[in-house]
Amino acid sequence: MGPLTGTKIIELAGLGPAPFGAMVLADLGAAVIRVERAGAVRPDPTGMTSGDLLNRGKRSIGVDLKHPAGLETVLRLVDTADALVEGFRPGVVERLGVGPDECLQRNPALVYGRMTGWGQDGPYASAAGHDINYVALSGTLHAIGRSGQAPVPPMNLVGDFGGGGMLLAVGVLAALVEAGRSGQGQVIDAAMVDGSALLAMMTHSMLQGGLWRDERGVNLLDTGAHFYDVYETADAKYVSIGSIEPQFYRELLRLTGLDTDPDFAERQMDQSAWPELKVRLAQVFRTKTREEWCAVMEHTDVCFAPVLSLHEAPHHRHNIARGTFLDLAGTTQPAPAPRFDRTPAAVPSPPPAAGADTDAVLATAGFTAEEIASLRSDGAIA
Repeated sequence: MGPLTGTKIIELAGLGPAPFGAMVLADLGAAVIRVERAGAVRPDPTGMTSGDLLNRGKRSIGVDLKHPAGLETVLRLVDTADALVEGFRPGVVERLGVGPDECLQRNPALVYGRMTGWGQDGPYASAAGHDINYVALSGTLHAIGRSGQAPVPPMNLVGDFGGGGMLLAVGVLAALVEAGRSGQGQVIDAAMVDGSALLAMMTHSMLQGGLWRDERGVNLLDTGAHFYDVYETADAKYVSIGSIEPQFYRELLRLTGLDTDPDFAERQMDQSAWPELKVRLAQVFRTKTREEWCAVMEHTDVCFAPVLSLHEAPHHRHNIARGTFLDLAGTTQPAPAPRFDRTPAAVPSPPPAAGADTDAVLATAGFTAEEIASLRSDGAIA
């Protein structure tokens, strides 16, 4: 059932990183209750599902937080929760009456996780923004891209999900461990600008050590090196090469037939030679299809893998053997990670429609049938 079985988490519905962080916790066994706006609930949503995969494994209730009885409903859930996560701009939940002060007063052991782009304070704190902006300000975006070209936004993986939702989940987990010792909760200020900076720690280390130039596409790991890049194949597909260590590089040269070429054999770490060697290596890779290169390089120490599309990846034999993807209610998606040998995560339930579990969640929390009916007739829940 997962190592977090028995942990109860309230999620105030939002977009992107906070729901992802809550999904990670749900994948690990936590009982996550997603509090949706009452206006998002369609008539009779019980048993219905949502297309938003970030909500898998959760239960959903529809509540009008601007209604006094709706606010009190959520606070009653907070009374017995282990954690709460929210992803609003600073000050929004305080105005709604469900901020850290109100929640921790009712439940001193509560872990209160806050997810923002800029953080809870600082000159940018109240400004609007998106992943691309947070990654830009952290300096990380500047480093991503090819030489002579503009920075390439890495989708929204570095800010929203890696530096945002994933580190929010890490913060919640760390605070839960501490609360188990001290009996006291605390507030987590998770900011995507902070997290995307942290993800670039090794790059900063190399920069400080003189092993990285503050210029795109000329360094060891940013497509500057000919032995660490993607190459187009004869069928207009791509393969990835990461032959950094000398023994892996020798294998690359052997399998490409370049092991007798002194320029390749003797100048691996000569950065002045990298552009020319890259052009020549690219010509070699264009002589075979992707599958032909797989036949040559798979199961060797080249450090090789075909570049698969999102559609292709679930069907690769390694991913099938590992169960890296799963089919949930007819939808293919990544499986929970990481894996645990003693408390493995269960297959998550499909993402519920907004408000699909309102009655069941409230009944489990101790609300009587009369209370639930009264809340619904008053418009406090949906």
